[in-house]
Amino acid sequence: MSHAEPVTTGAPLLRVSDLKVHFPIHDGVLIRRRSGSVKAVDGVSFEVRKGETLGLVGESGCGKSTTGMAILRMTPLTGGRIEFEGQDISGLGARKMRPLRQRLQMVYQDPYGSLNPRMKVGDIVGEPLVIHGVTGTQDAYRARIQELLRLVGLRPDMAERYPHEFSGGQRQRISIARAVALNPSLVLCDEPVSALDVSIQAQVVNLFQELQERLGLSYLFIAHDLAVVRHVSHRIAVMYLGRIVEIAPRDMLYREPLHPYTRGLLAAVPLPDPLAERTRVHEEITGEPPSVVNPPSGCHFHPRCPMAMPICAQRAPELTAIGNARSVACHLHGAAPALDGQAAA
Repeated sequence: MSHAEPVTTGAPLLRVSDLKVHFPIHDGVLIRRRSGSVKAVDGVSFEVRKGETLGLVGESGCGKSTTGMAILRMTPLTGGRIEFEGQDISGLGARKMRPLRQRLQMVYQDPYGSLNPRMKVGDIVGEPLVIHGVTGTQDAYRARIQELLRLVGLRPDMAERYPHEFSGGQRQRISIARAVALNPSLVLCDEPVSALDVSIQAQVVNLFQELQERLGLSYLFIAHDLAVVRHVSHRIAVMYLGRIVEIAPRDMLYREPLHPYTRGLLAAVPLPDPLAERTRVHEEITGEPPSVVNPPSGCHFHPRCPMAMPICAQRAPELTAIGNARSVACHLHGAAPALDGQAAA
């Protein structure tokens, strides 16, 4: 691994425990009645260590971005606990969260929509300094903006330009400069390269790694592109329909995925060697993702799983540790409970 290893001792920087985010569904026009809920995030647990990049992957609509928004406290929680730097932030409102946002920042997916087109780049990058009252003198403020632009590979004189004068990759660099302006300890990256050309993606991913080594950053890197996640992550959490199905170190996950959904995702990634691509056996994921309004019982993946057992339709598997380094939520790994009405052997 080319980038620095995370700190594995001491308390994790971020700990998410049994996180739930459910959105109510209402029927009626004049009299609105709650008829159900969308369980966008349904019992998610993971940790991010100091100096680590945890990749969070899965299909569109699985709850990855909602998880990130919940951690930032930008969407209300239905249940669970979020600890950041040892502090429980689950119940904090906007006023109490404001000081913590200096240490907890985000880079959004869309470099076109996340920058104010009416503001100059220097004002955009310096906005967090103004909001949190750490601008100092005018000269110090301008020097900090120039330093941040250099840090992300842009020229200081670009501070006087507007966002429409930049390419997509340059705009994302501006977003990154804004995110690191307050020296955060954790940056949430929500599909930060998916809107960029492939040739530009590698440059931005390399920038993330350079900043991690230089500034000691930790990342929660949300993405659906497994090739990008493999390059940037230390560990990877795989999410399906609101739940984590597998967490493992990067190389271990790609070498030996345990969950059938993880194997299907990796099988869909083309290999750079044409001969190897033609000869390898594909494990395709059949069918369409089920509705989040009415998800399947038991393991949500069982209707599409080629290895499903009767227990899979009845009981949701717990995320269970397999050895010291990884966890998987699958009845194929670990002792499955007896079926209803059936005695355990």
